[in-house]
Amino acid sequence: MRFAIPLAIFIGLVILLARGLHLDPRLVPSPLIGKPAPEFSLTKLSDPAASMTKADLAGRPVMLNVWSSWCGACREEHPLLVATARTGEFEIFGLNYKDTREDAKQILARAGNPYKESLFDPEGRLGLDLGVYGVPETFILDGQGVIRFKQVGPITPEVLNGRILPLMRELRGSKT
Repeated sequence: MRFAIPLAIFIGLVILLARGLHLDPRLVPSPLIGKPAPEFSLTKLSDPAASMTKADLAGRPVMLNVWSSWCGACREEHPLLVATARTGEFEIFGLNYKDTREDAKQILARAGNPYKESLFDPEGRLGLDLGVYGVPETFILDGQGVIRFKQVGPITPEVLNGRILPLMRELRGSKT
């Protein structure tokens, strides 16, 4: 009897830890899934005199990719984003997060620019509102600006083909 309570606690911990080993760390649940993206007004990376708002993303499903020039994982996913943008299947917008305008523009000039436009968020305010805690992170927004999907970490061919493309086609009402 004396060892029953500590033994029960130990068994409970082992079960919880074993369950945790089978979870995918990239599938981080977001409380924003199914909710409207936060309102924002940020300058464009390409033009500090021009700004964009959430309304500029409305009307069609879009991908919002949060990235930084200093992010190694962002460089891993970048060629896939460039190739995806070339297909023209959907628009990709960037959110340049906690970066300098010069460094970000240099990366895009050197590696290619997959973004229709990239928002400049040097203090990370929109990133904070989106619940971003690391880059890269990617969001799929429907035509009404509702967040339908969140990917933590780099986009891989498996995620693109297995999750993002089918969702974008569904949101567009197309099965092609």
